[in-house]
Amino acid sequence: MSTIKVHDKTFDIYLSEETIQQRVKELAAQINTDYAGKRPLFIAILNGSFMFAADLFKQLTVEAEICFIKLASYKGMKSSGNVVTSIGLEDDLFGKDVIIVEDIVDTGKTLHNFLPKLGHQQPRSLKIATLLHKSEATVFPLHPDYVGFDIPNKFVVGYGLDYDGLGRNLKEIYQVI
Repeated sequence: MSTIKVHDKTFDIYLSEETIQQRVKELAAQINTDYAGKRPLFIAILNGSFMFAADLFKQLTVEAEICFIKLASYKGMKSSGNVVTSIGLEDDLFGKDVIIVEDIVDTGKTLHNFLPKLGHQQPRSLKIATLLHKSEATVFPLHPDYVGFDIPNKFVVGYGLDYDGLGRNLKEIYQVI
């Protein structure tokens, strides 16, 4: 499928399944190199990052742990401006190497509000891995360490990203027409 309809919007294919999987393997290889001999804790941000986090985690060869937290600031196709934490982080981060796993970083508001909470727990290191980064939309001072794809400021669905709950199950990523 090159064009799909989700709710009232039409989307064209933007990134194929093969392109996504190849980039996930490349990111995992870099993380394996950077964290050789360490045991990082991955904190995957639900709901959107679940597919990226699972595929990334399967490619890791370093010992690693993963946990999930739910943060949200989207309603429909726009950010609500409010960051809501629905599921808390239970792991102690003191002295740990932490990697936040995000599906997409656009304005950066969600992570801008969340990172200080993690910093107070004094992890040894704190990095961000995101599948997608809308650098032209970023308004908060945020620089992801591992970026799958830098994309234009267009709304996207698929591979974990949704439009009002639908589209997460798609293997590809589509952008709104």
